[in-house]
Amino acid sequence: MSTLRALARAQAVVSGRAQPVATVRHLHLSERPLVLVPLALAGEANAPLAAMVGAAPDEARLLVVPQPRNRDQRFAFAAELAAIVLPYLDEFRDLTEAVPVDRGRDVRHRYVDAPQLLVPNPAGITFLRLFGRSTRFRRTDGDYPVHQSVPLLGRWLTFFAERAEQPGSSALLALTEALTLHWATGQSVVEDLHLPAVLGWLDPPAGLTGAEAAARAEDPAHCPPAGPATDPDFDNRRLAPAIEAYTRAGDDPAARAAAYDELAGLLRDQLAPTWELMWRGVGLLRTLPAGARVAGRWAGDRDAFTAHAEHVDAGGGPQPRRDGAVAAALRLQRLERASTAWAVQRAYDDPLVMAEHRLSGEAFVGEVTLADPARVDDSGKRPVLRPRIQVVTTEPVPMPVGARLYSPQRPAQKATVVFVTPGADGKTEVVLELSGGMGRGLTAPPGSVPEVGERICLTSLSDGFLPGGAFPAPEETPWTHGGPPGTAAAPPDPAPAEDWS
Repeated sequence: MSTLRALARAQAVVSGRAQPVATVRHLHLSERPLVLVPLALAGEANAPLAAMVGAAPDEARLLVVPQPRNRDQRFAFAAELAAIVLPYLDEFRDLTEAVPVDRGRDVRHRYVDAPQLLVPNPAGITFLRLFGRSTRFRRTDGDYPVHQSVPLLGRWLTFFAERAEQPGSSALLALTEALTLHWATGQSVVEDLHLPAVLGWLDPPAGLTGAEAAARAEDPAHCPPAGPATDPDFDNRRLAPAIEAYTRAGDDPAARAAAYDELAGLLRDQLAPTWELMWRGVGLLRTLPAGARVAGRWAGDRDAFTAHAEHVDAGGGPQPRRDGAVAAALRLQRLERASTAWAVQRAYDDPLVMAEHRLSGEAFVGEVTLADPARVDDSGKRPVLRPRIQVVTTEPVPMPVGARLYSPQRPAQKATVVFVTPGADGKTEVVLELSGGMGRGLTAPPGSVPEVGERICLTSLSDGFLPGGAFPAPEETPWTHGGPPGTAAAPPDPAPAEDWS
């Protein structure tokens, strides 16, 4: 936890309300996200109990599994969920746009928008990941057949779960993480996993402090858990008898319908409060303007959605159970690069995030006191424009001479430290030589060089392109990593009736 976030948590405790730790929204929010609130049966591995799904507050649909231990009912639930999710995905496959590639010599096409799934908490993402893994390999013929939409749903849920691992992706979001990214509550990180408590700090009822609202939200009598886990007292006193009544009804249509209605009513009461909280949280996020680099990250999500849709349309196979050595290395590198870019882009978009880097010595803010925008360096084969500026700051400057710095105001420009002169009055003079972002001529365009009196931020964080590493082809890896002399066969499917872990 950073110093500023710790301070914000302390201020939240004192003020009784969550404190902002961002000035802009760092995540994309779709105009029509698909909200999915799942419940799972306690004591079973990823056994779905119910779900409330919809793309608008008044479009909630309740899906119920009367007997979650029954394999057929589980996959019937998967087919019902597919009947909602798959048409929602198809809504985004009508329009495409051309994207130039290879320096404009060619184009590729991607969808102009992409779907977005929202779940209450990280445990909801885990539920979808495991549910996707348990359904994407199912057969639609032979022994234990499932509806033809079930394997396709599993592949798409796996796609969204993998995108959720990508830092900065907005394809699948846990609302608790999205909210606490922008606001600091007065409770612990573990308590921030509880959606009702988080919203209690962000938007407490009249007459209550955030701490009081959060404590009230933790009482299942006032607000049921946001899932997938349910309250043990509810499980023992109400859910178990309702499931048992449905089981005892047997083949009696009237008794079975009555028991189903009672069970559905219980589960609706458990899910409806979280459904309302989900849309309240979305409304709070919409009050923040989107950061400048959010659209670029969402374009990456649209690229991934387009690529997976084309893979599915071309008859490609489901995602493997586990990555090979090269695929795992590529995935790790991609996630590391995305994590670095995510941290830098948030800092460039948001002064509050950049303040954390100023405290850690990775950035400083100062005032331009001298500027020579017409300076030309003619020591090389040809003269080049190399303006110099002097920045005076009261903050520590740990960067050595020769370090390359960047400014969020002019991200394409590089500033090389020439001199660092500490002053007796606590101020430090930093002389910088500028390159890039000023065109190809020997005269700097207006505004491309900081002017005297301008207050600028300089940081060692770069938002530039991060090149990837070189990896061998899978067939060129040693046998210890899955390559020649033979490739180990994938393990067979486990027993289809109980593969829910």
